Amino acid sequence: QVQLVESGGGLVQPGGSLRLSCAASGFTFSNYAMSWYRQAPGKERELVAAITSVGGSTNYVDSMKGRFTMSRDNAKNTVYLQMNSLKPEDTAVYYCKAARVVGVWETVYWGQGTQVTVSS
Repeated sequence: QVQLVESGGGLVQPGGSLRLSCAASGFTFSNYAMSWYRQAPGKERELVAAITSVGGSTNYVDSMKGRFTMSRDNAKNTVYLQMNSLKPEDTAVYYCKAARVVGVWETVYWGQGTQVTVSS
């Protein structure tokens, strides 16, 4: 059974930090590129950051560069998102996604999300 379980969300004051985790099971984690998305109320889901299957390359949306750091530990089947200098506009449900493309076939898995609220 494939599972992606996010954790680490919560309420934090502006300027604070949170570290999100996404634990994977039921598939070969090291074969999949991983990404974090977020969805704020009334808005579309948007990409936050992505990392290759072996962690050799990480990309961030411009507004998150310098504040967010994504990493993965393939030995623990876990991906992380360290979020610093949080702003109220970072408030959203954060989701992790696993994706693998083999030929023309793409396999995608999503987690259930974890709520991040940035407020004083």
